[in-house]
Amino acid sequence: MRRSSSTAGSSSRQSMMALRVQDTNKMGLQTPQMKDRSTFGKLSMSKPTSGASERKVSCFGNRASGAGGSRSSQFGVFGTEKIKDPRPLHDKTFIQQCIKKLCEFLVENAYAHNVSMKSLQSPSVKDFLKIFTFIYKFLCPSYELPDSKFEEEIPKVFKDLGYPFALSKSSMYTVGAPHTWPQIVAALCWLIDCVKLYNAIRENAPSFDDRQSWGGETDDGIVHNKLFMDYCVKCYDLFMKGRDTFEELDAEVQSKLKDLFNIDPFQMESLEAENKRLQEEIARLEKEKESEPDRRVTLRNVKSSLQADVQKFQAYLANMKSHISILDQNLESINDEVETAGVEVEAMKQENARLQHILDNQKYSAADIERINHERNELQQTINKLNKELQAERDQMWNEEIKYARNRDAIEMQLAEYHKLARKLKLIPVSAENSKGHDFKIQFNPDSGPNCLVKYRTQIKAPLMEIINETEEEISKATQRKITVEDTLEQVTVMLEDKKRSVKMLTEEAEKLDDLYQQKLKEIEEEDKKCANELESLKKHKQLLESGVYDGLSEATNELHDHQRQYQVVLQTTTEEKRKIDANLSRLIETVATHIESIVKYLDEQKARIYRDDEEFMPEDLLSNLTSILDSYKKKAESV
Repeated sequence: MRRSSSTAGSSSRQSMMALRVQDTNKMGLQTPQMKDRSTFGKLSMSKPTSGASERKVSCFGNRASGAGGSRSSQFGVFGTEKIKDPRPLHDKTFIQQCIKKLCEFLVENAYAHNVSMKSLQSPSVKDFLKIFTFIYKFLCPSYELPDSKFEEEIPKVFKDLGYPFALSKSSMYTVGAPHTWPQIVAALCWLIDCVKLYNAIRENAPSFDDRQSWGGETDDGIVHNKLFMDYCVKCYDLFMKGRDTFEELDAEVQSKLKDLFNIDPFQMESLEAENKRLQEEIARLEKEKESEPDRRVTLRNVKSSLQADVQKFQAYLANMKSHISILDQNLESINDEVETAGVEVEAMKQENARLQHILDNQKYSAADIERINHERNELQQTINKLNKELQAERDQMWNEEIKYARNRDAIEMQLAEYHKLARKLKLIPVSAENSKGHDFKIQFNPDSGPNCLVKYRTQIKAPLMEIINETEEEISKATQRKITVEDTLEQVTVMLEDKKRSVKMLTEEAEKLDDLYQQKLKEIEEEDKKCANELESLKKHKQLLESGVYDGLSEATNELHDHQRQYQVVLQTTTEEKRKIDANLSRLIETVATHIESIVKYLDEQKARIYRDDEEFMPEDLLSNLTSILDSYKKKAESV
């Protein structure tokens, strides 16, 4: 990966942060020395690969701007909206990978306590605090976890580090719970990534001196440039003061780069044209990709089809070579016959010459000439008839050869299919798993005669029938195992229903207790109201006595004091009973909730174990696969 190395040619700028408005249609300057690199000064902002990658994480937390204080920054995290966690936290495979990563990091960095994959499946709060302190000390060596309020300290540390997802305080008390541990272990893995990134940056941090304006290229291909770093620092300072455009800084760095690399304007025009052409090519390829989303799959299918055609062509070529060898043998025999016929022709010529000499030296009569002509015509007819018969025999021989080649190809295809099926069923070679020492391979030799395959009937049929019988027995045993597992599953289902009913009963009992508590509260409130009304009536009675009746004042006053004391006693008693009822109800609700949670966890574990056993002993296609194998065995046995 190479850092871009060109400066924007227009008035807009690109900072190291994510731009609020991105301009992708502008080109930057490119130097002749950097033809193989991307542009400098205008960082290429690639598309984020996930929802979480749109926000940058900072190790510095929130801070205010240094000059003016007009803008606040969180180093790439803009906004306070809640982010949905895109990670598959409910996927057991993902959680196991996170646990494995955490375990490997602790072991590699000499963690003082013993850890394993099993112990990290559901750790205690104490173990989690030790692990968090150990990892965080890589970032802050002097860090010490406080003795109290760790449930507030740890989420605050993650928030200050820029962790994009919130951790609740209640999750710190139930770290090892099934609904809490996935979020905690994912946060620890994120913290491990921060530690690794921090170590990598600290080991490979670029350094510049005053005489170095253009840095060299490191092992990872990144060009460290002091000129660009100064430009970014100045832009960031102005950005924190409230500026959004930096035309003067862009013009300054552009002029410096032109002086530094001797920029050619004509070359820039050609590069702009080339860039435009490449962008059009990229757009065209993306459209082709959208129109043909499965092009790669199609090409793979075409490749496999061409490979199959190549194999068929090679087989056909081998057959043609054998056919050519047979034809060469036939040609040799025909050449021998031609030589024999040539010798016979020479003998016939000599005989004709002798007869012609005799004919020239003797005189024939008209009857002899007529008889000779008649014999010549008969011989000519005989020759024509024999030529026709020879042509017919040659045609019949060619048809027989074609028929023979087709039959041989069909037999070889059937044998190839038989060998393919036998290899799939592990019957060949002799050392295969299901062969049991028998040789199920059929060697086809056409030169051995029409009965070359008869011997394989007795060689293969008996062992094949024995294997078929054993397969049927295995099918019946698998069926029995399936029935047993189904019975077990039914029993566990019944047990699960019973537990659910008991949970329902406990829930109803808790609701009844809640209703009783509400009823008691209402009774206490009514009694309070009654006492208040009685006190009010006594006060009114006192006023009447004071205004018009002085007789019996002391007696009424004593009676009033007695009622007030009784009211205080009743109020104290009611308050104590209310407190006791509240405490008892809280303990009961906590006990019921704990019991229900333990029952649900136990039932989930039993259900998962039963499903695993069911999937292990009862794959859906077991009987269908065994039945298809049995049918193919029977068909091959009947064909052999």
